[in-house]
Amino acid sequence: MSEHVVLFAGPMGAGKTTAIQSLSEVPVVLTEAANSDRVTADKPTTTVALDYGVLTLGGDEQVRLYGIPGQRRFNFMWSLLKRRATGMVLLVHNDAPRPFDAMLEYLDEFGDLYRKGGIVIGVTRTDVSSRPLLPDYSEVLHQVHPDKTIPVFAVDPRDARSVGLALMVLVANLEMRAAFVRDPEAVPV
Repeated sequence: MSEHVVLFAGPMGAGKTTAIQSLSEVPVVLTEAANSDRVTADKPTTTVALDYGVLTLGGDEQVRLYGIPGQRRFNFMWSLLKRRATGMVLLVHNDAPRPFDAMLEYLDEFGDLYRKGGIVIGVTRTDVSSRPLLPDYSEVLHQVHPDKTIPVFAVDPRDARSVGLALMVLVANLEMRAAFVRDPEAVPV
């Protein structure tokens, strides 16, 4: 059985839990508690340990979906979950006060997943705030990390097709990298 372990990371309120609920074929394991930081994200609950779901891609290929807490005070879970992860979907909400800062903070924290497997960025809440534009995210990425190619998508975490597209791009990247590791003579195109 082929298996990918993918983290859904990003600030509180970016849509990680909702994205996993949209994709998972099994009931999602949630570790929600009352949100005591209503200033950062005005929502009743927040993830305090992890969210967990599973998606079967076909045949015997599975993606294990792990959502991490968005608050830094729970970052001990970040360390535990990223050890086994092969890639990451980073969700950033477009209506945040400083969405680029949040994106870069998570890329710094989880940069080893870029080298290990791959990262894609999903920009959420573009229906609430149309700015910044997706090319703005790409430009910031290029300025700060010119050596990395990280795809950026508009994602609606409530829509399995929308978040699934970003996930499938990540999985394709993971599989391509794994193929090159199996065949060291292979040359990336």
